[in-house]
Amino acid sequence: MGGFFRFLFAGILILAGAALVLANIGVVDINMDNAWLYIYPSIFVLFGLKWMVDKIRHKGGSWIFGSFFFIFGSLLLLDRFDVIPFHFWDIMKLWPLLIVYIGFSFIRKPGKVKVTYSSDGDDSGAKTEYDSSYFSVGEHEYSQPNWKVEPMNLKSMAGDFYMDFSKAFIPEKETPISIKSLAGDVHILIPENVAFRVDASAKAGDIDIVGKKAEGINRRLRYETKEYHSSVKKLDIHVNLKAGSIRVVTV
Repeated sequence: MGGFFRFLFAGILILAGAALVLANIGVVDINMDNAWLYIYPSIFVLFGLKWMVDKIRHKGGSWIFGSFFFIFGSLLLLDRFDVIPFHFWDIMKLWPLLIVYIGFSFIRKPGKVKVTYSSDGDDSGAKTEYDSSYFSVGEHEYSQPNWKVEPMNLKSMAGDFYMDFSKAFIPEKETPISIKSLAGDVHILIPENVAFRVDASAKAGDIDIVGKKAEGINRRLRYETKEYHSSVKKLDIHVNLKAGSIRVVTV
């Protein structure tokens, strides 16, 4: 059974069992005629959560569709439990969510590429640097096969950073990587054969660098591989968060 249908079948069983328990203890009045009125909104909620979790775990998914189905299903369930009135065709009342999604799409700006040249004007010595706006909101993901590693200066008000250097082309030089964010999570994967050092700090949150951990308030953790200074290919990573988690693992 495929993953999608297995998840659907499991979700239906869980919802049916939970609904029967609530009916048996008198919380809700469910019979075969109105059971579907509780089941299909719950399926919307489950699929919404699944899409959002898949997005967090970098296994596809979608924030837009996930959040929409989660909100829509939750409102339908609140109606079933007589909390607020909301019916299926009231879906048209959710159109302002489109404005919210469009707004986030404008706030979140893709990383810019800055090219600087040598003083003599010769572009043969051009250096590429990835830069992003501090006013951006959203996810920054670098996991495409053979993506090229260049100096990076990434900033964000809120959002997650996912960098998989095991899939990257890393040049034989020291490459600086800087990440700054007010709130978010940073997850970095580095091949075991690549030298690196990390200087990570968080005002509130937790830091885990290849098993070395620091948790709490105003935490800072530094790590450097033994062969860093003698290696030609190496990553110099600086991460600064106001709130969130930082995780660096070798693969």
